[in-house]
Amino acid sequence: MAGTGIFTEILDGEVYKYYSDGEWKTSSSGKSVAIVNPTTRKTQYKVQACTQEEVNKVMEMAKSAQKSWAKTPLWKRAELLHKAAAILKENKAPIAESLVKEIAKPAKDSVTEVVRSGDLISYCAEEGVRILGEGKFLLSDSFPGNERTKYCLTSKIPLGVVLAIPPFNYPVNLAVSKIAPALIAGNSLVLKPPTQGAVSCLHMVHCFHLAGFPKGLISCITGKGSEIGDFLTMHPAVNCISFTGGDTGISISKKAGMIPLQMELGGKDACIVLEDADLDLVASNIIKGGFSYSGQRCTAVKVVLVMESVADELVEKVKAKVAKLTVGPPEENCDITAVVSESSANFIEGLVMDAKEKGATFCQEYKRDGNLIWPLLLDNVRPDMRIAWEEPFGPVLPVLRINSVEEGINHCNASNFGLQGCVFTKDINKAMLISDAMETGTVQINSAPARGPDHFPFQGLKDSGIGSQGVTNSINLMTKVKTTVINLPTPSYSMG
Repeated sequence: MAGTGIFTEILDGEVYKYYSDGEWKTSSSGKSVAIVNPTTRKTQYKVQACTQEEVNKVMEMAKSAQKSWAKTPLWKRAELLHKAAAILKENKAPIAESLVKEIAKPAKDSVTEVVRSGDLISYCAEEGVRILGEGKFLLSDSFPGNERTKYCLTSKIPLGVVLAIPPFNYPVNLAVSKIAPALIAGNSLVLKPPTQGAVSCLHMVHCFHLAGFPKGLISCITGKGSEIGDFLTMHPAVNCISFTGGDTGISISKKAGMIPLQMELGGKDACIVLEDADLDLVASNIIKGGFSYSGQRCTAVKVVLVMESVADELVEKVKAKVAKLTVGPPEENCDITAVVSESSANFIEGLVMDAKEKGATFCQEYKRDGNLIWPLLLDNVRPDMRIAWEEPFGPVLPVLRINSVEEGINHCNASNFGLQGCVFTKDINKAMLISDAMETGTVQINSAPARGPDHFPFQGLKDSGIGSQGVTNSINLMTKVKTTVINLPTPSYSMG
C-alpha cells in the first residue's frame, strides 16, 4: 500500500522524501513536517521540511530542464503524459489509501479522485496536441491603409517554470489539473503540495517519475509554508503560478509580480429556489452539493435562498435526507467524515454558535466529536449572521427565506465571493435571466454547483479568483503567443 511496492523508494524510514532532479531526496534540514490524520487526530505521516537553498536548486534545475523539454516534439510530450496516466490509474489503491488517511476522504471517493486524475492527464495530452499544433496566418491588407506586404505567423510557446500549489481537499486531482497543462505546453513544473495531502501528491509524482520524464522537469518540494511559502511564490525563476486555496492566494497575487496567475480562492455558492422548482430534485442536489465530502468543497452549496412559499416543504424534504446521512470514518465510506483539522472544526463551530445566539432554527442537534461534525441544516438564517456570508467548509448549511427573486440575486451578489451558483426552476426563461444577473463565474441550472467535467471552463469573480481553469483554458494560460512577421518587397496576391 502507501509507501510500499513501487513506492518504496519515496520513503526514508518514517519520513517521505521530496523529489528533485529525477531523484527522491532527504532534506539537509534534518527536519520533518507531521501530517495529522483528521479521524484519529494522531500523526499519520511525515514529510521533509525543505530549505530555501533546496528551493533554489530545484528552480535552477527546472529552468535548465525546461529549455530541453520545449524542444521535445508534441507527440512525445503527449506519449509520456499518457504513460503517467496509466501508471497512476494502475496504482490507485495506495494513493487512495493515503487520501483516506491524511484528508479523511471516503475510500470510494478517494479511488474516484485518482482515476479521474488519470483521465484528466490523458485528455490534456490529446487536447494539447491539437491546441499547440495549430497557429494563425494573418495578412496585412485586412487592416485599412495596408497592402499585402506582410505575412504574420503566430504560435504558442511555453512560459518557462510553472509553480503549482493545490489544496488539501483534492490534492491529486487539482495537482494534475495544473501539472498536465504545464507539461504538454512545454513548461517545467514545481509542485508545492498542501501539508494535508502531501503524501498523496508524492505518490502521484512518483507515477510521473516512473513514466520517464526528463530529470529536473518535475519537482515536488515539501515543507512549512512559513519557511518556504513566500520564497517559492516570489522566486525570480517562477514564470507562472497556479494556486487553489483560500485567502493566501490574495497575498500571493500581491507579491507575485508580472507573471500570469491562475487562482481559485473559494466561494459562497448560492442556491436560489423558485416557487415552481421540483423540490425533490432540489433536496437531492442540496444534499449532494452541500454535504458531500463533509462540505469541504469550493463548489459546495454554501447558502440556500428559497422562496418563502415553498420553504417549509423544502426544509422538511432536506431534513429527511440529512437524517439518512451516515457519519463516521472514511474507511467505511461514511457520507460525513472528520473535517481536515481541529482549527477548521473550531471555525465551523464558531459560525454555528453565532447563528444560535442570533436565533437561527436548528433542524438537527449540533453535535461534534473532535474533528467530526454531524450534518446540520440551519433554517431562518438572517443576513446579520456570519454563516450567511462566511464559507464554513464543513457540513453546516444555512437556509435564508426570500420573498422575491431580486432579493435572492441581491444576496448572492453582495457576497465578496463569486465562484458558482445555481438556480432551480422549470421556467428556462427565468433561469437564464437569473443566471445573467448572478455575479459568479458559473451558474448551474437545476443542478448543484460542480467543477467538472474537468475540460469545462472554471473560474471565479471577485475574491473567488482570477484566470480560468479547464483543460483548454489552462493550456492557453500556461503559454504565450509568439509572432513572426515576413516582410515582402512588393505586395503579393495569390491567384491574382
